[in-house]
Amino acid sequence: MYEILTKAVIAEKTKEVVIAAPHIAANAAPGQFVILRNREEGERYPLTIADFDHEQGTITLVFLEIGKSTYELGQFEPGDRVPDVVGPLGHPSDIRGDLNVVCVGGGVGIAAIHPIAKGFRAAGSHVISVIGAKTADLLFYEAQMRTFSHELLVTTDDGSRGRRGFVTNALAELIDRDGATSIHRVIAVGPSVMMRAVAEETRPHRIKTIVSLNPIMVDGTGMCGGCRVEVGGETKFACVDGPEFDAHKVDFDLLMARQRMYSTNESQAMQECRLEEDIEQARSNSRTEDTDR
Repeated sequence: MYEILTKAVIAEKTKEVVIAAPHIAANAAPGQFVILRNREEGERYPLTIADFDHEQGTITLVFLEIGKSTYELGQFEPGDRVPDVVGPLGHPSDIRGDLNVVCVGGGVGIAAIHPIAKGFRAAGSHVISVIGAKTADLLFYEAQMRTFSHELLVTTDDGSRGRRGFVTNALAELIDRDGATSIHRVIAVGPSVMMRAVAEETRPHRIKTIVSLNPIMVDGTGMCGGCRVEVGGETKFACVDGPEFDAHKVDFDLLMARQRMYSTNESQAMQECRLEEDIEQARSNSRTEDTDR
């Protein structure tokens, strides 16, 4: 059982929890993830480790309440315990201290790029970060990213915060300004469509670009095959071969098609979850009324 120590709403429908997990924290590195299960009969689902503290024995997770399991996790409060948290899983990011890197985070992917930028900065690399969201209400970790970046560029689709446009627009301006040869590596985490756009932006300049993939994942050991992706014409499993891959070799069309496979089931599960909550709330209200009488 893993106790939730703190919980915060950091953006619209986006929450952050700090969990006591000494063994995981002691072995965690930037780029890795955990797999959780909220209850015995619940599904297993992955979340990237947004931060970790070796001394305190804690890990930080950030999630968007987009499906049934993340919605359920969002109902947990400090003091509650998550029965299953497995990790750290996946290969850590390849962090070196002699690079000029650009760390790009989009949407909830900002949480995943955060420890990577932090790791590169601690190693001695020159770090420029680009973070973006649809609106200012969905943007988070700006102060944290600024702390670990020599330069931070902020974008929103509607211009409500930072510059108007996408992270790829800011990346293109950065390449034009500094020159492609000055950038040793680009690391991008976010929606698949965003990561594909980043890959296409850097491809003509031959800038090494790494993306952290987020396919459907169940067991995290490579046994189920749910997280298979195609990279350089070969089948890879994101949980054990990744989650980071060469962006210029990823078949993003196949990745996104597989991500949509269970969209109907996911929507139905979310509707049922909310219906169950409404029914329970109605029962609670009824019991309160009976007590008042």
